[in-house]
Amino acid sequence: MKAHLQLAELVATCHWIGAKGWAPATGGNMSVREDEIHCLLSASGKDKGSLTVDDFIQVEIASNRAPSGRKPSAETALHTLIYRLFPDAGAVLHTHTVNSTVLSRVEKSDSLVLRGYEMQKSLTGQTTHLDALPIAIFDNDQDIDKLARRIEHFATETPLRYGFLLRGHGLTCWGKDVAQARQHLEGLEFLFECEMNLRLLERT
Repeated sequence: MKAHLQLAELVATCHWIGAKGWAPATGGNMSVREDEIHCLLSASGKDKGSLTVDDFIQVEIASNRAPSGRKPSAETALHTLIYRLFPDAGAVLHTHTVNSTVLSRVEKSDSLVLRGYEMQKSLTGQTTHLDALPIAIFDNDQDIDKLARRIEHFATETPLRYGFLLRGHGLTCWGKDVAQARQHLEGLEFLFECEMNLRLLERT
């Protein structure tokens, strides 16, 4: 019953994401943990603003296999990686916004460091604007399994919190449930927009 309610909430969140234009042209993918063994992941090539519960496919977290034979998102391995790395993660959202995509390209280091923004406190556990908040950036790769291995290796040495950026691709973020994942997405996107505007102003 809990997984059913979370899926309904995820569908509503996908419609909200679609209305904001944060997953254009069928881009992006979203999932929710069903249980310890499975997650429910959006089907490939679907408009996120009009998804229904029938557009989510059960996937085995350990193997990336869809028992039904249906085709889940191309980024399936990134979702299952997050569920394996973070047992408390209950939902994953991957979006393609302008701000996250552009910032991931103009920032040449391996992380985007946010600091000085009051809205950093929209992220769970953040209590002050004074802390530096690094968001890891990984070079994009069409080989998603290879990309997942790189991210997994990084996570063994450096904490991953809230989300990460794929260069020229977008943001992947998560939370303990759909509500928290949505809060992290909205908070990070606000921070990215602030950072974009600040960098533009600093260039003038």
